[in-house]
Amino acid sequence: MENKRVAAILIRGLQGIRKDIKDTLFMLRLRKKNSCVVLDSSVTASGMLIKAKDFITYGVIDKKFEEELEKSKLKRVKADKRTVYFLHPPRGGFEKKGIKQPYNKGGALGDRKDKMHELIKRMM
Repeated sequence: MENKRVAAILIRGLQGIRKDIKDTLFMLRLRKKNSCVVLDSSVTASGMLIKAKDFITYGVIDKKFEEELEKSKLKRVKADKRTVYFLHPPRGGFEKKGIKQPYNKGGALGDRKDKMHELIKRMM
């Protein structure tokens, strides 16, 4: 995990979820649907992402794409060391199986590895 950055987007709402998962999402600063935060890749962050994997999607982004995200005209809020971006719903919708299935089975949730920038571009 040499200095990589990870983007996480809240896909599902916070209604009716367990308190410990809700607290994890609040620590990540993900409080509204379609909000995005860019994190440093660390053991702590990866543990939080795995805990909330049933409500978010996440993946690695490169420095060039992060700069492009900074230059965009998206509404953003600076909180602590993180910037929270408020994205639009994706053009063309989420993946075929919807927002209740993991990404590796055709859905929208969980780890996207290197494909995260494709979703963010559709949501900008």
